[in-house]
Order: sequence, then structure tokens, then C-alpha cells
Amino acid sequence: MRSYRMKTDEASPHIRQAGSGPGVVCLHANASSSSQWRELSDSLSASYRVVVPDCYGSGKSPPVPSERMLTLSDEADFLEPAFASAGTPFTMVAHSYGAAVALIAALAQPHRVRALALYEPTLFALVDVDHPPPNDADGIRSTAAAARAALDVGNLDFAAECFIDFWAGSGTWKSIASARKPAIANSIMNIPQWAHALFTEPTPLEAFRELDMPILYMLGARSPESSRAVARLLIPEMPRVRVVEFDGLGHMGPVTHPELVNTEIAKFLREQAISA
Repeated sequence: MRSYRMKTDEASPHIRQAGSGPGVVCLHANASSSSQWRELSDSLSASYRVVVPDCYGSGKSPPVPSERMLTLSDEADFLEPAFASAGTPFTMVAHSYGAAVALIAALAQPHRVRALALYEPTLFALVDVDHPPPNDADGIRSTAAAARAALDVGNLDFAAECFIDFWAGSGTWKSIASARKPAIANSIMNIPQWAHALFTEPTPLEAFRELDMPILYMLGARSPESSRAVARLLIPEMPRVRVVEFDGLGHMGPVTHPELVNTEIAKFLREQAISA
């Protein structure tokens, strides 16, 4: 897989790409990077042009701009070089925060998007609008607050532990190899930005009825209520959605069990090629 930084006058994402054929853009979860999709990219590159960017402040991309709080539209604008590289139309494969960005990007320019394969988009603002707090998003809300408090006193390790263990299970942070921790911990600095983007996104629920394209919505049976609550709201609004729930998997299914999730994604992509 080739890796490069787009050269423009503005900040631009680091992008990995491989293969040729119909475009597939893969967007990673927060506290992750483009490397999350390496196995999927390797398997798809024989048939597709796979474009995998690092989001703001992740991997080799530049940090989140400091002059204001990030929005999901900002993130989608930042990733425009990746979308352009994939050609039109392209399919988006995305997880968690990346899946939230994918939805906003698809709403902004639906003519460019052939299909969406999403694993638990984390559009928590929808939960708050549907039912003001306290609600099912309180788990991640309190986790983000605890992590931010730890960041405020310089305890990056505890901030990372709060966040990673919420999504992946108690004890996960301590079990991660020491060599992998610095990159993850550095991205944890973005928690205030991520939380702002996901909890203040202004797009109303009914807007997602306009996504008249094939959508694969994946979720884990063991995922936290915070992400499952988003699914309960979004799924009924999408006119062409197919839902796959993985028994025994949690929110981090694409990372912990990539063979299961990637197989479902590849199947979905083949179906779209047949129906195109």
C-alpha cells in the first residue's frame, strides 16, 4: 500500500491507497488511524481502489486546528483529498467516529457516494435531541468528561485508560503493548474535540431519510448503550438499510475481530457491484 501526504496550501490528510477499480474510502475510529483498515485494504485492493486517510490529529495527519472546536463537517472537508482520490461514485466504509463523519459527508454530497458500510456511527447528538440527558449517551458523556479532567491535570495515561476501556472493556488499556501506547495516547488529546463534534452536530434525525443509497449498518451485540442508542434512532430513518448484528462483538469489532467484519463488508461491496 502506498502512503503519501497530499500537497496543498491547506492542511491535508495523510492517505494510504492501494489497488485499482471502483473507489472505496475507509474511515477509522477515533484513537485509531488508517492502519486500522490495513487487512481490509489488502484484501480489497485486487478489485478496488482503496483510499484510507488519517483523520485530523491521527496517524500522520496534522493536528486538529487549535483556533476553534472541531465539527464533523470540518473533518469531512479535511478529508476531501481522499474522497477526490477515490473518484465518483465511491463507497465509504467507516467505524465509530469515522462513520459519523461518513454520514455527514454523504449528506453533503450524496451524488458522490455509491453506498455506505458503517459500524456503529457515534452521532450522540441525535440521542440528546430525542431525549435530553440523562439518557443512553450518558456512559460516553461521563467517560469523555473523566478523560478531559485527566487531560487537564496532565494525566494522559489515565485519560487513555478511561476512553479505551469504555469502548473495548475494562483492563484493555493495561493489556496493550507498551510500544503501541504512545500513538494512541497522543490521539487521546483530541477527546474534547471529538466530544464536541459528536455531541453538538446539528443535523436533524430526519435528514438521514435523504440517504437513498444502499447502507450496511453493523453493530455489536455487546456494545455500550451509548452507540446502540444511536442505532435505534438512525436505522428506522434510512430507506435502504440492511442491519447486521454480530453476536459476541462489541463496539471495537472491526479491530478485535476484523475477519468477521471485513467478510461482511466485502460481501456488501460485491452486492453493490452486481446491482450497479
